[in-house]
Amino acid sequence: MQKSPQLNPSIQTMFSQSTAVLSQPSVATFEKFEWRGGVQSAYLYVLVAAVVSAVIAAIFAPFHREVTFFGQLLTRLILVPLGFAVFTGAVYAIGKSLFKGTGTYAEVAYTFALFYVPLSILGTVIGIIPILGWLANVLISLAIIYFGFLAVQSSMNIRTNGEGIALLVLSGLAYFLVYAIVGGLLASVFIAGAVLSGT
Repeated sequence: MQKSPQLNPSIQTMFSQSTAVLSQPSVATFEKFEWRGGVQSAYLYVLVAAVVSAVIAAIFAPFHREVTFFGQLLTRLILVPLGFAVFTGAVYAIGKSLFKGTGTYAEVAYTFALFYVPLSILGTVIGIIPILGWLANVLISLAIIYFGFLAVQSSMNIRTNGEGIALLVLSGLAYFLVYAIVGGLLASVFIAGAVLSGT
């Protein structure tokens, strides 16, 4: 069957594709959708997740003394899209260079967005409940790893389990390195601001 790309699907269309991916997890399900959107669609969808997560986290910031309303808003709006860009970029670059993957970055970005967006929003919603927060992070992280493993096989056409796992681990290391650096810089800015304002 010839692929006919749909490069600008609506948010509603992407949400229905996310529902299919989450409810019927398989490489075949991902392959059904990997070419139906491009990089722009993926990042638009991720931006929706960033905004929703930022607003939810910011509203509940007063219950967490260590983070302000604007601190939550700003960090989520920056770190969610940046984290997605770093991780998917690493999957594509490492998969192409080390594991001879044959997918495109558009396929990687779109495929990963389909599960990352709903799971990140769900993680934020559950995370506001104090007792369930840490458990939610663990469960959502495990779900992201599982769906990421399927997405790697689909988008990069890497079907060997060992190579798929190695690719996720290496991409995860790249993600945490960049996340730590940027997170540290943002924390420094907020601390400096608090010191200067005398709070």
